[in-house]
Amino acid sequence: MLKLTFACHDYDHVRDIFEPEVITEGIELTQLKLPVEEIFFRFIKFGEFEISEHSFAKYVSLRSKNQARGVAIPVFPSRVFRHSAIYVRTDSAIKHPKDLEGCRIGIPEWGQTAGVYVRGALADQFDIDLGSITWIQSGVRQPGRSEKVKFNLPKWVNLQPDTDHNLDDLLLSGAVDAVITAHPIQSFKDQDPRIARMFDDPRDVERDYFEKTQCFPIMHTIVIRNDVLNENPWVAQTIYKGLDQARKRCVTRLSDATASAIPMPWIFSALGDSRSLYGDHDIWAYGIEENRATLETFTRYCFEQGIADSLMSPEELFFENTFESFKV
Repeated sequence: MLKLTFACHDYDHVRDIFEPEVITEGIELTQLKLPVEEIFFRFIKFGEFEISEHSFAKYVSLRSKNQARGVAIPVFPSRVFRHSAIYVRTDSAIKHPKDLEGCRIGIPEWGQTAGVYVRGALADQFDIDLGSITWIQSGVRQPGRSEKVKFNLPKWVNLQPDTDHNLDDLLLSGAVDAVITAHPIQSFKDQDPRIARMFDDPRDVERDYFEKTQCFPIMHTIVIRNDVLNENPWVAQTIYKGLDQARKRCVTRLSDATASAIPMPWIFSALGDSRSLYGDHDIWAYGIEENRATLETFTRYCFEQGIADSLMSPEELFFENTFESFKV
């Protein structure tokens, strides 16, 4: 029995892989439930876990540089539309996306996956000149946050660090005109009336983005360490199958109208809305072909923004024995 550590956030659609109902032949998994920021840091810097959740942007970057500590399987535990990640002051003249041109915008990292998607959407969906913007980098809560990966940024990127203030202070003081961050700034979480999202209700603009691009943003993937795959290449397909089974069990639970699986009202209406958006497409599907539009959009964003050194194809990102599964 191969004993492997698996570091991942406590997702409902992942959880069952650690239960006996989901069989991972030949593998005994030790679950490590940690904050995703800690997981990313410890795996990217030290490779501490055999199987790890991984920032998708940083993985694409490292893979393009042949510096990744492992190879991903096409499993995507976190997917979030990110138009809601843009914050402005309520007294600001910024009312529409085009108003961001020529502004100073705070970001926690150039390589944060959410920011890559937002910048790509601003350019694709709203024809915004990203080169007109001055990008100010600092931590969401603490100043001095730095990149985990070194990028070869294109000449149009004007990126300036601020090591004295956090993003919340910068926005409140007017030192930046907007902030783009996956983790909401504290003043917004505190319901400070001076701060708001740029899009009051981002769902309409996010739905429009999906209908035009078929891109449902992938935030994270699952990476298996190189030494494990070199010695046991079968592990990739086994873990892929286990995680896909766990996902399907989660969707079945959520779809059971007999009892609510999560403490939220109108969950079944939300499931219906998702199905109307995706049509017959499987909710939260894994695999390359099922997600090709999203993968190709994101790898293009990564190349255009200097996150990746080359334009990666989806097949270049994932371990080869997970490209397809057997059929009976």
